[in-house]
This record gives sequence, C-alpha cells and structure tokens, in this order.
Amino acid sequence: MTTRHKTLLASSAAIFTLMAATPAFAHPGHGGHELVDGWEHPFSGIDHLLAMVAVGLLAVRMGGKAIWIMPCTFMLSMLAGGMLAELGVPMPGVEWWIAASVLVLGLMVAATGVVPLKYGAGLVALFALFHGHAHATEMKGTSIAAYAVGFILATAVLHASGIAVGLAMKRWGRPMAMQVAGGAITAVGVLLLCGIIHG
Repeated sequence: MTTRHKTLLASSAAIFTLMAATPAFAHPGHGGHELVDGWEHPFSGIDHLLAMVAVGLLAVRMGGKAIWIMPCTFMLSMLAGGMLAELGVPMPGVEWWIAASVLVLGLMVAATGVVPLKYGAGLVALFALFHGHAHATEMKGTSIAAYAVGFILATAVLHASGIAVGLAMKRWGRPMAMQVAGGAITAVGVLLLCGIIHG
C-alpha cells in the first residue's frame, strides 16, 4: 500500500468518525453511569468536537514534537479540569471559554506563521481545563472513572482525526486547505461567542 493510499485511508477513517458522531447543538444532561456516556459527550456539542479536531490540525501545522505534545497536553489538562469540577471548584464562564477555544484554535490553524510550541501548548492547556470542567459537570452519578475513560478515548479519537486530516493536506501539498479549515473553525467560534449557535 502506497503512502498516498495510507493517507487516503486515514483521512477516510477520520471523516467517517466525525460523520458517525451524533451532532447536537446543546449540552444535554448525561447519565454518567457508563463509559459510553463519557465517550458520547465530546461528540455531543459542535464546540467540543471542533476544538478537539482543531488541536490535531494545529499539531500537524506546528510539526515536530507538537504532533504528540499538543494532544497529550490537551488530554492531561482536560483531566485536571474534570478533577476540579469533581472537587466542586467553580470555573466561571466555562461556556464562554469553550466557545473562545474554538475561535482561537481556529485562528491558530489558519495563521500564516507557525505558532511557537510553548504558546500553543499553553493556550491548549488553558482551554482544555474548561473543556474538562464542562465534561465532569455534565456527569450525573458516581462513576467518574468510567466516565473519564470514555471522554478521554473520544478526545483521543478526535485529536487523531484532526492529525490524520492535517497530514493528508500536508502530504498532498494543500497548505491552503489547512488555512481554509482553520478559517471555517474560526467562523463557527464567532457564531458560538455571539450566541447564534450553541455548543
């Protein structure tokens, strides 16, 4: 199998994953009793979904160590945010910060220059805290461990989808496609911040 075919296969898998996700434009309450509840939550809002895919795209855009540092930073910080919620520590403006993450991550993907790793990872860590807090807040019940495993797995899939699509764009010599994708994500972030659509 050629590199082109492998890339096409990876991209198709990523697109299929995104299409298979059940879209919803609100954060519904979740049972929190099963791993599947945690798995479904990142797919349940366009804000979570786009932010996590954007992290994968941004990791490819930055290249080098960012390919693994950016997704790992997001997931670790998201877990920390979930723990804060579980401990009852409030984080004001969670929905605003999540919408802002879509906008800012989209802008970084669309940027003509490469974002330095320390700044990119720092912003990703900050935004992930709020995503994690929102995930844990949506959980009802006591199965925090199973729920956390579910949303970490879903997040990893979304990051991998962004990375696969980003690598496909890079290998096919389509740098403008990355910028267009970033622009589209930014536009959704604006709509979220303006309250025109809801995450």
